[in-house]
Parts: sequence; structure tokens; C-alpha cells
Amino acid sequence: MKILLTGSNGYVGRRLLPELLEQGHEVICAVRDKIRLGLDAHTLSLITIWEVDFLEEVNLDNCPKEIDIAYFLIHSMSSSIGTFDTMEAKTAENFNCYSEFMNIKQVIYLSGIVNDPKLSKHMLSRNNVEKILFEGKPNLTVLKAGIIVGSGSSSFEIIRDLCEKIPVMITPKWVLTKTQPIAIRDVIQYLMGVLNRASCYNQSFDIGGPNIITYKQMMQLYAKTRGVKLAIFTIPIMTPKLSSYWLYFVTSTSYKLAVNLVDSMKVEVVCKDNRLQKLLKIKPISYVDAIKLAFEKIEQNLVISSWKDSLVSSRFKKSLSNYIQVPSFGCLKDTKQIKIINSEQVLENIWSIGGEKGWYYGNWMWQLRGFVDKIFGGVGLRRGRTSPTHIDNGDSLDFWRVLLADKENKRLLLFAEMRVPGEAWLEFRIDKNDVLHQVATFRPKGIFGRLYWYAMIPFHFFIFDGMIKEIAKSK
Repeated sequence: MKILLTGSNGYVGRRLLPELLEQGHEVICAVRDKIRLGLDAHTLSLITIWEVDFLEEVNLDNCPKEIDIAYFLIHSMSSSIGTFDTMEAKTAENFNCYSEFMNIKQVIYLSGIVNDPKLSKHMLSRNNVEKILFEGKPNLTVLKAGIIVGSGSSSFEIIRDLCEKIPVMITPKWVLTKTQPIAIRDVIQYLMGVLNRASCYNQSFDIGGPNIITYKQMMQLYAKTRGVKLAIFTIPIMTPKLSSYWLYFVTSTSYKLAVNLVDSMKVEVVCKDNRLQKLLKIKPISYVDAIKLAFEKIEQNLVISSWKDSLVSSRFKKSLSNYIQVPSFGCLKDTKQIKIINSEQVLENIWSIGGEKGWYYGNWMWQLRGFVDKIFGGVGLRRGRTSPTHIDNGDSLDFWRVLLADKENKRLLLFAEMRVPGEAWLEFRIDKNDVLHQVATFRPKGIFGRLYWYAMIPFHFFIFDGMIKEIAKSK
């Protein structure tokens, strides 16, 4: 079948794509920026890429035709605190226009459980998107899930950050709210199971795991499973705003996402029926087993996707294509080069930079810069990296974004997502003469940008000089 996959570079989309290809489907990946679709050459040869932004005016010029099934995996919760619901509605309305032109037979929408009478703004928005999609011409199947647990999922990574970094927690009362987490493997099973199934047309289904537990119990079970000590004390006086700041500073989440998550965590998220589970004969994975399976992937460096690599974790919403050409005019640069002995080993050193490995020199200064970035509302260093050795275009790398990861031509180009008064690039390149080039480029914004660069020169002298020397080592 011919399948359109929206949100194909998102957390769920990246997990769903290989399953669709394995079953022999023809897949068209809809992305805002094809540069960000970090896939290997073999996978890219199997798919078609359609660059489209569903927030922009409908343009049918390059729109694919005669699509059998479409997956609607788009959301804007992390893009804004106040207007994401308007953005999501606009996205759904434009998608309906495209779907009629493409003659889609079935749309499968992954939404959230909305059974509580008092819904958060996030859940109301998901519910509104469902209503809009039902107004479209194709048959609609809606799967409503709660917290998704899996290696790289936002919920899992937040719980992991909390439990492994804070042995004693003073938490707000929303941690006593009940929820029904579901393993990412089960979500993929449901998404595949309803594919082209007429009995699921024009229906909504709740999907969840076998455990109904509170957020506090989720953390306690995580701690027990991982063998870490954890004490949780709940108090009623932590306001939603204070809770959002707490999540933002302690975990890798952005402040916008933290605000919307806290707003939703006050609402009970529990399935009302398990009709689809019986229809598809799915035996859901328990919460504890989902944690164990997630760590199997993490320990084997087999994490397929992470929410951190999506632009939801970024402070920039523009296409990466806008930044991939490093400017020359009006820029300040720190350029260093060094002759190397073993280019293959040095290339591996470059491809391992950041995350737990660190930045090879002056890690405490990088950590301090990350802390300052968090203070001023930036992304900080907590995002780390998805894989310790593999990098794709569009990946997050601490407070950088990977613009180009070209291992064949021995070049890595990063763009800064920390808060700076301007724009910054960091490039590593090994030339044909086995010379390692390291170039930091800064395009200042106004006089304050230039003052910032000159104030940082003493730190740059030590950090950049020490970094290239350490990277150049063969052992």
C-alpha cells in the first residue's frame, strides 16, 4: 500500500517507519525539512520525501496523489505555551485539504486519552484536532494513548532524570494523579494493527498498558527496577508555575513543554475501554517490563529515536537549511588546525563528542555554560545525545544541533541552540592531508553580541585549544 507518514522524524514516526518498510509498503515521509530526516542511505532509497509545512498555506504543486493510508502524528505542544492549540487546529484543517486531493482512504491519528471531565489545554487541543479530522473526507481511526514509555520518549527521559539525579524529592500533589502508561512497542502494534482494517474506520479507541498507577508510583517503580534509592514527599503548595520551573531545571525538557506537561499531569489519564486490545489480540507490556526493555536498547546503543532530536526540544523553528551555509561576512572566528596521525581514530573521537563523553577539555566550563543557559531559558546540556557513537543530521548534541554529519567526507557541522546574542557554528573537518580543522564561527547581533564574543575570548583560548589537541590524539 501507498502510505503517507507525517511526523516521520518524530519519536513515534521514526519507530513506525521501519515496521512499515518491513511489510513492503511504499512510504512517503512528510517533513518540514528533509535535511533533518536523519536516515541511512539504504532507508532513504526505500522512501519518498515530501517537504511540506502543514501550518503554511496549502500548496498542491508537489503533493503526492492516490494515497491509501495516512498517519497523522503531528502536534505542536512544545512550540508554544499560549497558541499551540491554534497551531494544531490549523495543521489539521490544512491536512484535510491535502487529504481530499490525495484521495486518502484512511487516516490514523495518534491522540491522547481525554476521559476526564476537566481536561487540560493540551488535551482539549488533541480532542479538537480529532473533531476537525472527522470532518475530513477519509475514514478516520483515532488511537488515544497516555504516557508512552520507551527508550528516548519524553516521559521516560523525564522520569529517568528525576529518579537517577534526585534521591530525595519534594513533589507537588499532581504526582498522585492516576495514569495508564503504555510501552512504545504496544503503540506501534496498535498503529500497525488498525492499518486498512475496515472495522476500525471512523472510530476512536483508548489504548493503554495493564497498569493504572500514579505518577509517584511510576517513579517509585522506576527506582526499584533500576536499583536506585528514592524518597518522595508530597506537598500541596507547589504551584503549576513552580512545578514547571522544577521540571525545567532538573530534567532535559524545555520550559514550554514543562508548562504543558504540568498542566496535563493534573488530569487523570485512564482508559475507559479495551475494545481494540481484544480485537487485535494484543497482550500489553507492563510498566516495569517497558522500563527493562527500554534499558536493553539503551545499553546496546540501539535507541532508534529520541524526543530530544525532534525540533520540539529546540529553541529554533526554522529549517536547518537556513543555517547549513556558514557565513563569512560580519562574523568572528576562532580557527585552529593540527596535523594528525590516525585520521580514522580522530574521526571516531569527533563522532563521540558531547553527552557522557563530554567535550574533551574543560568539561566543567561547558557544564557551567550549560547551567547559565538554563538560567536564561535555554536548552542547557541535559539533552545529551541519543547514541554515544552515531550522529544523524538534525540530532541534538547537548546545546548544539547537528546540521551536517558527513562521515564519508570527514565533516561535522554544529549549530548553537544555547542562548547567545547572535548565531554560532562549530565545525570539525579532516582534510586529505590529514589535518584536523576546528572552526568556531559567531555572527554577533549588535554591539552586545560583539562584547559577548570578546568577553569569552579567554575561555575560548583554553577550551578550543585544549579540545582540538585532545580530539587529535590517536588513543
